[in-house]
Amino acid sequence: MGDTFRPRGLPVLIGSLPLADHEEAARLVFQYTPEIPLWVQLPVYPEEGMVAQFMPGLPGLATLDGRTCIDASADDFSTALADFYEAYLAVAEGGADLDASRFALAPEIGRGFFVFLEHVAALKPPPAALKGQVTGPITFTTAVKDQAGRAIFYDDALRDAAIKRLAENARWQVRKMSPFGVPVIIFIDEPALAGFGSSEFISISRADVIAAIDEVVDAVHAEGGLAGIHVCANTEWDMIVDTAVDIVNFDAYSYFDRFILYDQAVRRFIADGRIIAWGIVPTSDAVAAETEENLVSKWEAQAAQVEALGFDRERILSQTLITPSCGTGSLSREHAVRVLELTRAVSQRVRGD
Repeated sequence: MGDTFRPRGLPVLIGSLPLADHEEAARLVFQYTPEIPLWVQLPVYPEEGMVAQFMPGLPGLATLDGRTCIDASADDFSTALADFYEAYLAVAEGGADLDASRFALAPEIGRGFFVFLEHVAALKPPPAALKGQVTGPITFTTAVKDQAGRAIFYDDALRDAAIKRLAENARWQVRKMSPFGVPVIIFIDEPALAGFGSSEFISISRADVIAAIDEVVDAVHAEGGLAGIHVCANTEWDMIVDTAVDIVNFDAYSYFDRFILYDQAVRRFIADGRIIAWGIVPTSDAVAAETEENLVSKWEAQAAQVEALGFDRERILSQTLITPSCGTGSLSREHAVRVLELTRAVSQRVRGD
């Protein structure tokens, strides 16, 4: 993607807003980030939670004792698993309609996506790019449990099925957005990777993480899209750089000092022509007291440290996106709108508008 997309500090958001109206959410997105709009998840609806939204279509999906899980002990599970792979192979090999498959977002669980498409169709001038998102395979497979309460990551068959379900949905999103004729970006949201290396994830290897992420990235690339990854706290950034992602989005407001410790990985990432999405606007209550001036100064100081790795400011800016540090679904409406205002304002200042 080296020479195809140069955002030059444009603003873009992370998926969620604390609203109950998809039209209102879309209007806010197109008001503050019309250059790279995205579809919005509204977590006030349980079916739009970042895990729940991508569970339909998995084999063995069941509700046991009020808990949604994968029941691999059911008598018909082997048949359900075989049906899943039959459907996967049919769309992967091009013989079946991806839009009509179990991998697409249904309107009842992905209302924000379809409202978004309507707004994009009416947008003039056309945007610089479009953005979607899918829950990351590590976050998803450690959150979804089997009938015994064990994370499906630790079952090879269930993990593989879940990753393929996410990858095909990402591919579907790119395919739905591509007719607008602008670059399509899919963020892989991986908050769980903030815990990588901790005792909770001690049995998950670096190779496991890279392989899982790259399967989703490869699906995005196969449709001509760009793949980003969003980790809302600290992680092992050299591991992330070793994946095939085009964009890394991190919490620059709180964790830049940790990010820049991986100086060799950051240097390699930028040298490869890949993009840093700086989550410079906080998505905590701290946003109420923040100012545009302070955040711009903060970004300038951080960019100077990246310049010291051997890149001029123009190069850094060309490979920069400005974002909030995370989604705003857990904030008040007032604070969420403030995040949007600051994201746009900081972007404009960084770009010299």
